[in-house]
Amino acid sequence: MPNPSTSGNENAVSADTIKQRLFFIVLVATMGALAFGYDTGIISGALPFMTKPLDQGGLNLTPFTEGLVTSALIFGAAIGALLSGFVSDRFGRRITLRSLALIFVLGALGTTLAPNVHIMVVMRFLLGIAVGGGSSTVPVFIAEIAGPRHRAPLVSRNELMIVAGQLIAYIVSALMSVLLHDNHLWRYMLVLATIPGLLLFIGTFFVPGSPHWLVAEGRLRDAVRIMRRLRRSRKEVRKEINEMREQAKASREGPSTKELLKERWVVRLLLLGIGMGAVAQFTGVNAFMYYTPIILKTTGLGTNASLTATIGNGVVAVIAALLALKAVSHVKRRSMLIFGLIAVILMQVALGSVLIFLPKDLTQSYLALACILLFLFFMQMCVAPIYWLLMSELFPMKLRGALTGTAVACQWICNAAVAFAFPPMLSAMGNQTFYVFAAVNVVSLIFVCYCLPETKDKSLEEIETMMRKRYSKTDEVIPPTIKNA
Repeated sequence: MPNPSTSGNENAVSADTIKQRLFFIVLVATMGALAFGYDTGIISGALPFMTKPLDQGGLNLTPFTEGLVTSALIFGAAIGALLSGFVSDRFGRRITLRSLALIFVLGALGTTLAPNVHIMVVMRFLLGIAVGGGSSTVPVFIAEIAGPRHRAPLVSRNELMIVAGQLIAYIVSALMSVLLHDNHLWRYMLVLATIPGLLLFIGTFFVPGSPHWLVAEGRLRDAVRIMRRLRRSRKEVRKEINEMREQAKASREGPSTKELLKERWVVRLLLLGIGMGAVAQFTGVNAFMYYTPIILKTTGLGTNASLTATIGNGVVAVIAALLALKAVSHVKRRSMLIFGLIAVILMQVALGSVLIFLPKDLTQSYLALACILLFLFFMQMCVAPIYWLLMSELFPMKLRGALTGTAVACQWICNAAVAFAFPPMLSAMGNQTFYVFAAVNVVSLIFVCYCLPETKDKSLEEIETMMRKRYSKTDEVIPPTIKNA
């Protein structure tokens, strides 16, 4: 068995080679995120054609079944996130991703060929299992492969690929609706979702397993071999492998998984993860992504112009995610998140004020659109990428998959709650709804300032040790701003 302390060429692998290898691994893994984004985005373009009668190629959807088809994926995602966490802890991240890739392909083909509403709902639920499973497994896999030096920008590529998938879906919907005149147009839209699923499945045969999971399973030889290909020097390999061995040893000698789940610090950490999911979703981001055309139509903007604005949402989200790749390497997690939440609150107050106090004309439409786009810019640059990054690094190795899956599952439930609550809120309260979102985000801002510790520039093992010390205390938790002063 290789000894991680063995000396050798301290600079055996060049930095460029490491970056290329990590880039390929992350590209393969984020095919799951691309499929996630495409599947959640394409339904908005497919639904108008699916509502047509059966003799015109549609599924004769009613408002009720339309909502059922849309929400089936969200409920499936919650189940998928929860189950995949336990599966990835048991069988490894790579095997889990390979299995999810097959579910992506089966779900996409099932929705494409669905002959009726009942089959469509079942297939959308199946597709949701893959979407949710990917949302919890991909960030963890990337974080465990990347190491402290590259973790932040590489995990943030997950969010970039999600919004890129959504943008592709919006563009595909617009182009197909203009260029193709076919009663089964929606089936062509849905079948394209098989492509990233197939790429993910094939790619998993060419990427390594997670060294952290391998060490935890006692497979030190395999972990060392992988780490030597992904780190610049033997010194880095020794340091990280030794940290993993110490953590694995502590896990084996410590309480069992069942006992660990009952420990105070683990419960508190899980509650923090669930709370961060609520913070991310209660910004109302999905209300803006799903209902931007409806919001703009209330200002008098035409239907086509409102639909075109949805593409603007996708473009802004991609630009913001690209900027986030640079920012996360230089700015602290808490600082980015706090700044993003403040900007989100200001944009929601501004949007509510524009819609309430300005007359319904073109100026109001443009100002409302500007508020929405600025909201999405700060959301996708400062809030969403930090959420997924935290989900990949907050939890202890022994329970990382299970706790991440549980926290992300709760995030999907919050997603569903916002998506369902927004239309009736807008109907009952009008544009004052946006003030309600702003007030909720003030509470989220207080939660982040008080409860969220800083994890930048720490290894996963250092983060686990820090969290154990921080949340094992029986006394009141000291706010990070005071503790770090």
